[in-house]
Amino acid sequence: MSLVVVGINHRTAPVDVRERVVFEPARVPDALRELASLPAVQETIIVSTCNRTEIYCVSDDPEPDLGQWLQNYHQLGSTLHHCLYRLDERRAVSHVFSVASGLDSMVLGEPQILGQLKDAYRAAQEHGTTGPQLNRLFQAAFSVAKRVRTETQIGANAVSVASAAVAMAHTVFSSFENRTALMVGAGETIALAARHLHADGLRRMIVANRSIDRARELAAEFQGFAISLDDIPAHLREADIVVASTASPNAIITREMAARALKARKRRPIFMVDIAVPRDIEPEVAELEDVYLFTVDDLQSVVNENMESRRRAAREADQLIASEVDRYELQARTRGAAPTIRRLREEAERTRQHTLEQARRMLATGRSVDEVLDFLSATLTNRLIHAPSQRLRDAAETGDAEIIGTIAEIYHLDRDG
Repeated sequence: MSLVVVGINHRTAPVDVRERVVFEPARVPDALRELASLPAVQETIIVSTCNRTEIYCVSDDPEPDLGQWLQNYHQLGSTLHHCLYRLDERRAVSHVFSVASGLDSMVLGEPQILGQLKDAYRAAQEHGTTGPQLNRLFQAAFSVAKRVRTETQIGANAVSVASAAVAMAHTVFSSFENRTALMVGAGETIALAARHLHADGLRRMIVANRSIDRARELAAEFQGFAISLDDIPAHLREADIVVASTASPNAIITREMAARALKARKRRPIFMVDIAVPRDIEPEVAELEDVYLFTVDDLQSVVNENMESRRRAAREADQLIASEVDRYELQARTRGAAPTIRRLREEAERTRQHTLEQARRMLATGRSVDEVLDFLSATLTNRLIHAPSQRLRDAAETGDAEIIGTIAEIYHLDRDG
């Protein structure tokens, strides 16, 4: 049986190609059944995210045409031909370990892919398309990913502007539980920052946006409430944390506005981060006491430093994964020998039982203990070495030095002697 991975990812295909081969969750069961019905496919798992679509397969054909199946399924003709990669055996094992650990992600070290792999594995299990080999592979991958997270710093530092903003907010407020955040804008970066804040315990959120409908849509995700940009002066005093990112050509939060808010707050501090270019917050706001204002340049320097830290951690993780791949392959080879070892022991046990029964019958007829013991030891020895002795004689007659050497190695014999 051969282990094969075929797929595309953010390195091999642009987004307009990747989005055409995504398997929607509702379609995965049918796709798994169709894929598993191919004559060469014994086990299979489909992993499909915005940045990758991959087929993991155990096949009795060393080169199953999974790429062709993928193209046909999505009715793409030969569009995927130049984007597909194929990995076999050791490279396939190393790949799934790297993917699970976040080393093959667009954002190095991101943890979401591990959950996506677990979901894909669970779906394949539910629909009966996994088997012993993929079960072992994915369980090993989850274990390796845990080791990488525990033993390296791959996920320790923020590597997006949004996550860096939230990390900086923690330098002012150790806990977000009783804090209020004002999110100025409702675009992708603001949404991501809002999710990070919510995940870190923040429970009260105000979303201000030019489009009040979009503000309401984002605020609803966090049980917050929406206001227009014109309403910011009335609500700024409520905000412990302000994150701003709009496309406004002019500053939305002025020095005067911030000063009034601080006075109403009785000088309780405000953390502000301005991700917009042009700026949404007047630079002079930084002159006010009790305001901690950071710009996108401040965040980018943090992101760059943290990304380098992740790259160093990734090099450590690569070494860890290489050793885990070695261990996985060793275990696989050991499992491959297990049936033969079991049959050898069963045959030896049958020989032992047969010889022992003969010895008991001899004792029952009155033969002496010494005579029976001599018979038992000699007969058992002769029977156990009969097969290798016969094979050695045959090998000597045919000049098969390899067999002679193998048997000598098995029994730890001195061949020169």
